[in-house]
Amino acid sequence: MAPYNRWYEARLRRLMDKPFVHIVFGARQTGKSTLIKQILPPDALVINLAEPQERLKYLSDPQELIRTCRALVKPEEPRFIFIDEVQMVPDLFNAIQSLYDADKAAFRFILCGSSARRLKTTGANLLPGRSILHRLYPLINEEYSKEAEPFGAEFSPLALEHSASLRDFPERGLEDRLAFGDLPGIAALDDREARREVLKSYSAIHLEGEIRREASLRDLPAFLRFLKLAAVNSGSMVNLAGLSKEVGISAPTIRAYYQLLEDMFIGFTVPSFSGSEQKSLVSAGRFYFFDMGVRNAAAGIRIDESIISLDPGHFFEQWVGMTLFRKLAYAGEGRLSHYRTRGGAEIDFIIEKDEAWIPVEVKWTQSPSVKDARHLRSFIDDSKGRARNAYIVCRCSRPQRLDENITAIPWWVL
Repeated sequence: MAPYNRWYEARLRRLMDKPFVHIVFGARQTGKSTLIKQILPPDALVINLAEPQERLKYLSDPQELIRTCRALVKPEEPRFIFIDEVQMVPDLFNAIQSLYDADKAAFRFILCGSSARRLKTTGANLLPGRSILHRLYPLINEEYSKEAEPFGAEFSPLALEHSASLRDFPERGLEDRLAFGDLPGIAALDDREARREVLKSYSAIHLEGEIRREASLRDLPAFLRFLKLAAVNSGSMVNLAGLSKEVGISAPTIRAYYQLLEDMFIGFTVPSFSGSEQKSLVSAGRFYFFDMGVRNAAAGIRIDESIISLDPGHFFEQWVGMTLFRKLAYAGEGRLSHYRTRGGAEIDFIIEKDEAWIPVEVKWTQSPSVKDARHLRSFIDDSKGRARNAYIVCRCSRPQRLDENITAIPWWVL
């Protein structure tokens, strides 16, 4: 794939100059290896543990890394060492610590992983005090090209500075992104049939095959039933008892499966809002897949823009949740939650940031009205000054002020 702009590139370049071990996590196909290789100097040592021969060599003798690196020491500047799929050989972290502690300036390690599962279960040494953790996600709006706009980031609740050093990904419509998702490889393809096949392969090879091996699953049919239901219910509140009955396995196992998906960076949980004094709030969290295209493939539905018309609001709300989650993670501060009372009052997302609350509603409409903002208005009034601005993310053509501190914004401003 030709080099494209990634928002995280500038931050990664800046931090890689610092004498730490850099650990880059993210789901497969989010572009981790591609981004890192764009940044590495030509003489960097690249070790890909996804290759069986390479992996077996270090599994049998992790000290091989120490011997290899010591032979590469440069006199006046650090030698870059990039290890891909590092979670496959957890013992390498001890070898890296030994090299780092002996001479912090001699090497600059960049470790890349698509799962934290094995590292957690083996108690791997993640080099506390010596490492900087990074996360890479599917694309955000700042990474796509856009036509000239008469307005911009000042209307976004989570604006990120846009500093592209490479070309942006081709502009895409909303329905296209809701159907096919935002993985870099998908965004760079203009062949829809090829996109569809790539996503189907992702579901079959990674979600089914690699997760099974990573977690040593014994009851694969039960996990596959769970996986499909988790995808179908993405964006909905997690009902362990209901899923347990439908899948035919225990609630604790269902909970462990959800944790497995989070450990593999396949999804994330948006917890219930906890800042309110109301005791009538629903406490269940909502689970989201990390990408719409992968979610659609895992749900077993035909991946095409026409599917959006079946339930456009649900597709759109999931996409907005994924976008907010990614941007909060990149911003490095804030928390995403959802708000729902037992009486039925609901706000799709609450951004908790800098002691402030920013409620966000998602509406499929092109013509938002004050009526769409009634729950936002109530939340602001009850927030004791902590919620000063609220947003409705929709399909309007330009930002609209619906109330004194409630703004409707187009999806692409988010």
